[in-house]
Amino acid sequence: MTTDTPTQSPEAAAVPPSGAASKKKRVPQGHRRLLTRRDRLTLGLMAGVPTILHVTLVWVTALASIALAFTTWDGIGFDSIKWVGLDNFKELFTNNPQFWPAVQHNVIWFVVLILIPTPLGLFLAVQLDKKIRFTRVYQTAFFLPVVVSLAVTGFVWQLVYNPDTGLINSVIGANKPGHYIDWIGDPHLNLWAILVAACWRHTGYMMILYLAGLKGVDPSLREASSLDGANEWQTFKNVIFPTLRPTNTVVLVVTIIEALRAFDLVFVFNKGAQGTELLSILVTNNIIGESSRIGYGSAIAVVLLVISLAVIIPYLISTFRKERSA
Repeated sequence: MTTDTPTQSPEAAAVPPSGAASKKKRVPQGHRRLLTRRDRLTLGLMAGVPTILHVTLVWVTALASIALAFTTWDGIGFDSIKWVGLDNFKELFTNNPQFWPAVQHNVIWFVVLILIPTPLGLFLAVQLDKKIRFTRVYQTAFFLPVVVSLAVTGFVWQLVYNPDTGLINSVIGANKPGHYIDWIGDPHLNLWAILVAACWRHTGYMMILYLAGLKGVDPSLREASSLDGANEWQTFKNVIFPTLRPTNTVVLVVTIIEALRAFDLVFVFNKGAQGTELLSILVTNNIIGESSRIGYGSAIAVVLLVISLAVIIPYLISTFRKERSA
C-alpha cells in the first residue's frame, strides 16, 4: 500500500497563499502624534485670549461708539441714554465753532506731511541706499524719533520752544524781556511749531518705507540705464521712481492716517487749545472732558471713522485686486 505525497515546485512554494496578501501588515508612514488635552487647552488659550481682547477692545467699542453717536449720554448709568437720531451730527456741522477749524487743521497736517517730510525721507533713503560708510548708524539716527514715544517727543520739543531757556529763542536772541516769541501760546505760530516736531518724526518713518522699496528694485534696471548713458537723476526719474509706485501708495495711505490720528503731540503741547484744534482733540474733550457729552463726542469719532474708511477701503480693494491678478 502506497501513499502519494504531494510535491510542490519551488515556484509554487514561493507564491504566498491566497488571502495572505490581503493580510499584509501596513508599513507605518510616519509617527503621528495626537494632541493631548493639555495641548488643546494651551492652543485654545493662545488663540482665544487675543481674539477675545481684540473683539472686545476694538470691534465692540467701535460698534458701541457708532450706536452712541445717535444718543445723548452723560456716562452716568445706562438708563440715562436717550435716542436723538441725527441731532448730534446737525449740531456738529452747524453749531460747533471748533469743528470746521479742526477739519482745516487736519487737512493742513496732511498737506505739510506730504510736502515736507515725505520728499525728505525719500531723499535720505536714496542716499542711504548707495551703501555709504556708516549707513547703519545714519539709519538708526534718523529712525530714532519714530521709536521714541510721541509724548516724550512733545516734552523734548517743549524744551526747544521754551520762551526763556528754549534752544530756538536762545539762538535767535528772542529770550529777553520784551522780545519773547511764544511758540506754543501764540495761535498764529503754535500749529506750525507742532508741525515741525511732527515732520521731524515723520521723516524717519518715510525714510524706512522708501528704503525698503528701494531694496526691492531689480539691480539690472540700474545697469541697463547706465549702459544707455543715463545719469543718476535720469535713472532715478525714469527707472527707479516708477518702480516705487506700490511704496508711494503705502506712503500716501500712511500719511493720511497719521494726519487723522494726530493727537499726542498737540495734547502734550497745549491740549488742543488756542488754534491747534484737531478732530481727535474734540473727541477726547467731549468724551472725557468736563462736559462729558459721550454721544456728541462719539458723533465726532464717527465722522473721523468715515473719513478714514474713505481712504482705507479703496487701498484695500486695489491691494486685493493686485493679489488676485498675481
